Amino acid sequence: MDLIKKTNIDFVTKRSSFLRASVLASIIGLIVILIPQIPGLGMPKLMEFGIDFTGGTETKVSFTNKNLQAEEVRQALSSSKFGNPEIKSYGAPGDFLIRINETQDNASKVSADMIDELNAKFAANDGKDAVTLLGANNVGAKISSELAEDAAISLIAATLIILLYIAFRFEWAYGVSAIVALAHDVTMAFIISVLFNKLGILNLEISINSIAAYLTILGYSINDKVVVFDRIRENREKFRGMPLAELVNHSLNETLSRTIITGVSVLGALLVMVFLGGDVLEGFAFTMFVGIVVGTYSSIYVASAFLIWYTERVKHKNVGSVASTQA
Repeated sequence: MDLIKKTNIDFVTKRSSFLRASVLASIIGLIVILIPQIPGLGMPKLMEFGIDFTGGTETKVSFTNKNLQAEEVRQALSSSKFGNPEIKSYGAPGDFLIRINETQDNASKVSADMIDELNAKFAANDGKDAVTLLGANNVGAKISSELAEDAAISLIAATLIILLYIAFRFEWAYGVSAIVALAHDVTMAFIISVLFNKLGILNLEISINSIAAYLTILGYSINDKVVVFDRIRENREKFRGMPLAELVNHSLNETLSRTIITGVSVLGALLVMVFLGGDVLEGFAFTMFVGIVVGTYSSIYVASAFLIWYTERVKHKNVGSVASTQA
């Protein structure tokens, strides 16, 4: 049963404006994030890599004093044997992530020593521990390098396989349109996640979890676009001679109900994971949430708009209609 019936929303009239705005937002976002990463510029970096890709020892702690600030924890450890650890507030007040870039042989032992020192510096008046260990993690430099390479390969391989699948199932124009839209989806999810991570609202460092989220976004988003492309192909045979722009708009309206029902259902589940899933799941869930919102938008205003532009401007023919001009 359709949630929305017989809609006639004009999705394509301003498609060029939406497509340009989407491309511009992606480019500007990447420039803002990537330029500070260039060595020597002295600009504060926006991208923060998790221990999966940097290597080192990571300790998650929770303080009894919920008003404690990261700078106070940093000062407490600045003159210790732990060197100059990176300290980041995340999750609930009083929770901190402490990272030592150098890989230690025994993460649990290092974390235990750190807890002892913090308890000594922030001794509670009632004799109870001032800090509680939430978790410890250790990744070697070689392992982190291999994980980074494997992550890049997996993203590239998934994109190429999707391109071939769509090109084989439909036409090359559809495959190119899908890849452009998927690149937009992952790029925007990446940009928004990096910016939110910098605000310190959620722990959204670039890690194996975030790579898993990007791969899942690719799978979900391409499924959404296949549904639209399938309806366009069906309607192309049903409405012979209809201009491509009108055909695409008609198909988008027909699939609108399915898009809304599926999207809202998945987003509801992801919201629960964001707020109740804890630090382990919140990064994955939030990145997925953003990716699904952006992916739904791109199915309408990027993939479909690019398909029309590509077929009418690049191929110089309308694949959405059957030519009926005969001498």
